[in-house]
Amino acid sequence: MKPQARIQACIELLEIIGTSKIPMDSTIGDYMRGRRYIGSKDRAAVVERVYAMMRSYAKLLWWLERMKVEDSPRNFMIAQLVLCEEADEKRIKDLFDASKFSPEELRPDEIELIEKLSGKTLEHPDMPVSVRVECPAEYEEILRNYFGAEFENEMAAMLPPAILDIRVNTFLRSREDVKESLKKDGIESTDTPYSPWGLRVNRKAFLSKTKAFNKGWIDIQDEGSQLIAHVCGVKPGLQVLDYCAGAGGKTLALASAMQRKGRIVAMDTEERRLEKGKARFRKAQVADIIEVRPLSDERHRKWLRRQKETFDVVLLDVPCTGTGTWRRNPDTRWRTYGPGLEDLLKVQREILEKTAICVKKGGRLVYATCSLLPSENEEQVEAFLKDHPEFSVVPPEDEKLGAPYLRLTPLRHATDGFFAAVMVKI
Repeated sequence: MKPQARIQACIELLEIIGTSKIPMDSTIGDYMRGRRYIGSKDRAAVVERVYAMMRSYAKLLWWLERMKVEDSPRNFMIAQLVLCEEADEKRIKDLFDASKFSPEELRPDEIELIEKLSGKTLEHPDMPVSVRVECPAEYEEILRNYFGAEFENEMAAMLPPAILDIRVNTFLRSREDVKESLKKDGIESTDTPYSPWGLRVNRKAFLSKTKAFNKGWIDIQDEGSQLIAHVCGVKPGLQVLDYCAGAGGKTLALASAMQRKGRIVAMDTEERRLEKGKARFRKAQVADIIEVRPLSDERHRKWLRRQKETFDVVLLDVPCTGTGTWRRNPDTRWRTYGPGLEDLLKVQREILEKTAICVKKGGRLVYATCSLLPSENEEQVEAFLKDHPEFSVVPPEDEKLGAPYLRLTPLRHATDGFFAAVMVKI
């Protein structure tokens, strides 16, 4: 694939992403599946550049507005090449040469844009802080109030790509054994600082080619996500409900911690995601303690209503804005693909109410999000506790993780942004 064709692919993807109703990672996946002729190195280069542009979206847009030009995919591409990749006019003309699979030649207004941007850098002293740290306007006041003096540092820590963390399936292998196995496959890793199950890979790695991955000894999972499963405090033999299980990442962590002894019921509204989880459960050799009950089936909804004081642990990893995952999903800063905040708050309250009755006396109810917003986190929990005095909060054992709730951010913990409240029924 010529450099020109890579640029054209980026422009096409930007055009599709701008109108797509699905997240960027899925959009890119669909685009690539329809173009099998694009080699792996070319795919990686195109994806890396598109993600880089989305991570700098607000700054690039600021420059285009300052130059009084349209915020078109071609202009975004030009701004990226000049401001981020230091390409000069000759280089850009070579890339926009109108040859096969290449962008059309530069127009006079595009050449003028290159001339105006030449010699400038992505950041500018006149840029507002919110633009510099890529903070959406609708969240700026909320996050400034929450983070206070650390607002800029906290938001800046969400700009680079996420670190690669993996969770060791301790039912099959110890963390040390897995670390040694990965080393034999040329992958260096270190223990995660907070999760007892985690390893942090120090550089880009192709885990799918390792023995540990193919044997089901590891699963890719951010340390923060691992910690949500960890604070559930599960042990072998318990009855556990993972109500918003999705594709089963935390279900797997719980099953591993339970050493395949006990029972986990995995529920979710999306049956297809739960079905995908089944293959992962089998690979990890924990499938025989996991029941899958999709909420799309009325029988399972009726079943849930009969489960009063049945479970030792109920985990609610509720639907949320996902503001804590901006490192991984930079497009979600600027586009909402699902329900808005007000609708999500209502869903979160409903989930808390309908599942609280399932917790045994002395059992744990764990409410979790991958959100930074207090309205989805502390405020939801405090409103619930006001109406349910039979529950009390148990703070994390390690104060570095927050108090009285688990509160993780990329700046403080090198994880995604996560929140969890552990409540015991007394």
